[in-house]
Amino acid sequence: MELILDAVAELAVLLSPLRIEAIASRLRGASSPGRELNLEHVVGTPSAREALKSLTTAWQKTALSGEIVAGMLMGAAHTRLQMQRDCGVEFVWTGPTTPFVATRRTEQVLLDLIQRAKRELFIVSFVAYDIPSVIVAINAATDRGVNTRILVEAPRTHGGSLGVDAVSTMRKAVPSSILYIWIDRPHPFTDGRVHAKVAVADDTIAFFSSANLTGHAFEKNMEAGILVSGGHIPKNLRAHLHALIETRVIQPV
Repeated sequence: MELILDAVAELAVLLSPLRIEAIASRLRGASSPGRELNLEHVVGTPSAREALKSLTTAWQKTALSGEIVAGMLMGAAHTRLQMQRDCGVEFVWTGPTTPFVATRRTEQVLLDLIQRAKRELFIVSFVAYDIPSVIVAINAATDRGVNTRILVEAPRTHGGSLGVDAVSTMRKAVPSSILYIWIDRPHPFTDGRVHAKVAVADDTIAFFSSANLTGHAFEKNMEAGILVSGGHIPKNLRAHLHALIETRVIQPV
């Protein structure tokens, strides 16, 4: 049974719901995956044809009717569609672009996330400087009542690794935000760094990026990331960051 479930799931990922429905309509009433089903023309790519072959091979090893297999396919396709509605993932890129793939820039995505925050905003970056557009957006968020928290790497004077004081810089730039540093660095994290670059708005939108909050990263570097809207990942990220506060791993300064 596991083989056919895997094959059904793979096919549902590779094909649109309309193509899945076309396959399912041919399966209904069939007792076995015979040649008369002629499903090859429904799929258009080599990977989908291979997945269809895996499905028919796995089906032959069961006693399932075509009606049941059709129902499995429709259920898998519906689940995939529902997950796409509930959780969207978007590719984010800063650096050289091409005319073949549409992308959104790091700065654009981060500004949009900040502007969409209604209750809470949590940003994590190794350093933060030379980002006037982000500073304006953060201050606008706090002005409209958004609880804003920012975690950055601590200066050496506070047990961190930075020769500059990013905390003081951010305190002047975003005075209404709560600033955090990593205080508790037990073994094996003694020489660790705040190297994560993430942001989460409320518990609904999360941004993961290779880019620090710097003008260089926003304008000149080749940086990549993903934006996750909905689903459990933003909730888990927010919960984890708050757990770090509650356990005093990170503390306000």
